Amino acid sequence: MAITSEDIQWLRHATGVGMMDAKKALEAVDGNRDLAIEAMRKRGAKMAASKSDRAVKEGAIGSYVHANGRIAALVAVACETDFVSRTEDFQALAHELAVHVAAMNPRYLSPAEVPAEVLAKEDEIYREQLKTEGKPEAMWEKILPGKIAKFYSEACLLSQPFVKDDSLTVEQFVQTAVAKLGENIVVTGFSRLSV
Repeated sequence: MAITSEDIQWLRHATGVGMMDAKKALEAVDGNRDLAIEAMRKRGAKMAASKSDRAVKEGAIGSYVHANGRIAALVAVACETDFVSRTEDFQALAHELAVHVAAMNPRYLSPAEVPAEVLAKEDEIYREQLKTEGKPEAMWEKILPGKIAKFYSEACLLSQPFVKDDSLTVEQFVQTAVAKLGENIVVTGFSRLSV
């Protein structure tokens, strides 16, 4: 299938990549737009991994106050340079993350930040549930990792499905920004207030 300039422009608009990157992505999937976006997302994860060891010294605070004035959120997002931190795309990323925090009320930034005692308590609760449900003890060790993963997806910001596109986790959403902006980007903290 021939790749048209309209296809390239559409992919550039949808992902924020350069013209040659858009063209290569479309050529790799014979012009299929959906597959091209999926390939770009996968590439973004690879790009994010390759940039993850770079120092982040700049950044911005994203903020959001809900229309009713009863919920507010702040999110600290770090990047490598002040140039990127001032771009419209980076500021929009910080704001979108604040909207997510206001809507989804995460308790922790990532699974690594969940205190051991909280994890132990969740494990205890899940074991009791499995016992009550009559599940054989031999199966518990196979079931528990899934329940813990579900806990992380509810309680940890980076593991939660992104509020505006639940096909992505928040971490994957940030990785798409890494691919678009070309710098390491890290969510360093958040706070949510409600009345």
